[in-house]
Amino acid sequence: MTPGTTSARPPGRPRTGVNPAVFAATLSTIHELGYARATVDRIAAPAGVAKTTIYRRWPSKGALVVDCLLDAFGPVPVASGSRAQLVSSAIHWIAAKIGEPGVGDAFAGVFSDAVSDPTLREILATRLQEPYRLALQDALGEPENRVLLLIDVVVGTLLHRMGMTGEPMTDADVAALVEMVLPYFADDDGRPRRAVD
Repeated sequence: MTPGTTSARPPGRPRTGVNPAVFAATLSTIHELGYARATVDRIAAPAGVAKTTIYRRWPSKGALVVDCLLDAFGPVPVASGSRAQLVSSAIHWIAAKIGEPGVGDAFAGVFSDAVSDPTLREILATRLQEPYRLALQDALGEPENRVLLLIDVVVGTLLHRMGMTGEPMTDADVAALVEMVLPYFADDDGRPRRAVD
């Protein structure tokens, strides 16, 4: 666990106290003002708490947004059925989550900040990416590098569309993205394809 962050927890576990109000205020403020203008001061006011209350729980806006995204995403749905159904379900799930008001903006903003902030990058990797990577890796029976590539391709594509258009990807384009990704995880006969050494 990174020093100064909140304790690790499974994605989607309910929070107590002021956290739900702060998370709701974070997403609504980012949705209304954009990530850059959504300062901790501007988040604290609609949350009904002091700025110091937020900073006691999160050392930075980035750390707050990461926990806010964990709360918004909840656990990755691990569909029963074929690998194709699991991958398709996971892609549709993350696309829908990124399309929720404030969530895509928050994700894109914190991701952009992390490019030049090694501490935030570590928080993103360990607190946000790692739990989902492990869940998908276990469900798919794939090595880490292949699941990371799946996350890179899918999340990167969804955030790129949001950044370039200001809108989430359409359902038709999400379905096309699924069709593009599925061959990476199965041969023509449907068996898992192994990574090339």
